[in-house]
Amino acid sequence: MIKLILTDMDGTFLNKEGDYNRTLFKEVKKKLKEKGVHFACVTGKQCERVEELLEEEKEDVWILGDSATRIKKDGEVMFESLIENSLGERILAKLEEVGAHQTLIPCTSVGAYLKDTVPESEAQIVRNSYQTVIVVKDFTEIKEPFVKITVHDPKGNCYDTLKKMEEYQKEAYLVASEDTWLDIAAYGVHKGTTVARLQEMLSVSREETMAFGDGYNDLELLDRAHFSFAMRNAVDKVKDRARYITGNHHEDAVMQTMLDFLAL
Repeated sequence: MIKLILTDMDGTFLNKEGDYNRTLFKEVKKKLKEKGVHFACVTGKQCERVEELLEEEKEDVWILGDSATRIKKDGEVMFESLIENSLGERILAKLEEVGAHQTLIPCTSVGAYLKDTVPESEAQIVRNSYQTVIVVKDFTEIKEPFVKITVHDPKGNCYDTLKKMEEYQKEAYLVASEDTWLDIAAYGVHKGTTVARLQEMLSVSREETMAFGDGYNDLELLDRAHFSFAMRNAVDKVKDRARYITGNHHEDAVMQTMLDFLAL
């Protein structure tokens, strides 16, 4: 019996416009409530941005946001993992050395930060994933710990950047979900570990869990679910790891699959 359903957002639950079928989601939420199944969004997006996307349907949805460094539900933060400020500053300095063309997005509990030199086209891309964006002259203005540091590279060199950041592999968790996005969280913290924390909170086993994903940062997420689904548009490694393959994210495949299973 399925008790928990988890989904990545971009490339999985959300369509190519970064939106979703809101009418269908209302139907899904109704079925979830009838069956007593928990639903969680597991995403690189800021928790508050997910709340904004879900609007009135955000009630009772678990949000494992900010690259699964935070757990939030019904407006309450229930878990937060942190990178100490000094380590975050060193990582940011190295990233700036590696590629000046990249957009760096250090995030804290307060919000996501951008330098005032970032082009407006890049700033808009950031705002698609972050509701609270704070513009600063220099990242040294940030005094609090970081929840994560994200890189957006419009030139698509994130896999190369990841190799150049190898010296930090023993101090932080680094993953390039695709060639344009790289995420850095506290050491040992990723979608899999945070999902495991949620499963413990809800007393739900791996065998009672369903999950959907498409990118490299979803591998650990899928490992936490017996009913693991790769999207048709997923990278090959995710398709190889998942137990099942479902439709394309453009086709409401996550919600259609959820409804099919909930009807059984």
